[in-house]
Amino acid sequence: MRRLRPRTPLPPLSARNARFSLSGRSPSSPRFPSSPRSPRPPLLALPVFAALTSLALLAGCAGVEGLQSEGRARDVDAPLVLWPEYSPAPPGRDENPVALVPVPNVPRIPSGTMADANPLAVLDADIAAQGRTPPAPKAVRRPELHDITGDGKANLIMAVDLDPRTSELRVYSVRHTVVTRVLVLRGVLAGVDLAAGHLVIREPTKDPRYVSVTDYVWDGHSMSLWNLTLDDARTPQTPRAGGGSP
Repeated sequence: MRRLRPRTPLPPLSARNARFSLSGRSPSSPRFPSSPRSPRPPLLALPVFAALTSLALLAGCAGVEGLQSEGRARDVDAPLVLWPEYSPAPPGRDENPVALVPVPNVPRIPSGTMADANPLAVLDADIAAQGRTPPAPKAVRRPELHDITGDGKANLIMAVDLDPRTSELRVYSVRHTVVTRVLVLRGVLAGVDLAAGHLVIREPTKDPRYVSVTDYVWDGHSMSLWNLTLDDARTPQTPRAGGGSP
């Protein structure tokens, strides 16, 4: 019989681990080196991406559900201009409401304030210079003195009732000692207001619920149209006693 040679016993497991450690590889290391791994994306990008995806889905659903068809849109046509070959002539000097017009035949005012002028004399001289008859005193409203040119000196505001509905508003200032008309308006005066240096004129419209509001302000050279709007009509105010003051 052939005798069998005894096998060499295997070393303990700890010794085998030590041998692998000495060779530079851990027991769990692969036989071949792995390829370098790409850097991991930041953890914050994952929830942000998920949130954006959810919002996109929600927006898509909302857009589909919220849109409703109202049928075919109407065609938009350009406005048809009637009589385009006709246009009004430009206003003359007498028709320009903000033209600076010196009032003749009244004394100069060295102080520069209309508080030193005779209101009725100024009004009569201005209207007579236009070839019209001065109004009766009872048709003239109480004179008002207020600074609307911003120079700290009083201006004169006069109103004449031409008939039970139509009135005329005139404003005077002193320009280089000369009494000068700076504004004249004719219309239906539903109200005249002063606010922060602005002269506000209210006139009724075809609709009794609204009034046309014209806002004038002194621009350093003349009265300038600041704004033109519509406002709700208001009930007449109770007249206050006493005249205006600068």
